[in-house]
Amino acid sequence: MNTKKLLYSKRFAYLVYRFIRVYSACLRLRVINEAPWQQHVEAGGKVLLCVWHQQFFSLIRPFKAYAKYRPGLMISRSRDGEMIAAVANYTGWHTVRGSSSRGGRTAMSQMIRHLQENRLGAHILDGPRGPAGVVKNGAVKIAMDSGARLVPVYVEADAKWIFNSWDRFFVPKPLSRVRIRFGDMLPQIPRTSDTAALETWRKSLEDRMRPGLVR
Repeated sequence: MNTKKLLYSKRFAYLVYRFIRVYSACLRLRVINEAPWQQHVEAGGKVLLCVWHQQFFSLIRPFKAYAKYRPGLMISRSRDGEMIAAVANYTGWHTVRGSSSRGGRTAMSQMIRHLQENRLGAHILDGPRGPAGVVKNGAVKIAMDSGARLVPVYVEADAKWIFNSWDRFFVPKPLSRVRIRFGDMLPQIPRTSDTAALETWRKSLEDRMRPGLVR
């Protein structure tokens, strides 16, 4: 097997997943305000967790606790997306493949159906290519058509490595304090085809999320 095939193989993805599990165990993790949205899901409601692309590394290990809900996650069809999707699947998440640039409409339909059946999903708001800190329309449309409530997720780390990537992707340093904070659920988005109303909801979500972006 050549190097490129190895890097995108399921065997390598499993090794990455195991490394993240072990590495994340070295972090001093604190989860804040988790109960309200979990109670909503367990009472029959639907929730779409929203996070910035730069912060998802820290969520991989703790989000395994939600595997019991069989949650859904939309991942791009890129080669890098293959790796991320495989790691997410090992974590117990059901991945739907597509993005705004490729296969987005089909993937959104699948995510909506998955939320209606399983009640929990997550969405990377500015992925896979950015711009960083700009919420795309997908999360609002998925929430509107599925009846899910949007829940912001913020990740903070006292010490971290910040990469020179489009999103300033970061990885917490070993033994650093990491806080995963769930914001309050947004009101349910009424069904509408009014583009101005959709933009209002998109901007409202962006305004709530941006203060948590690591610059």
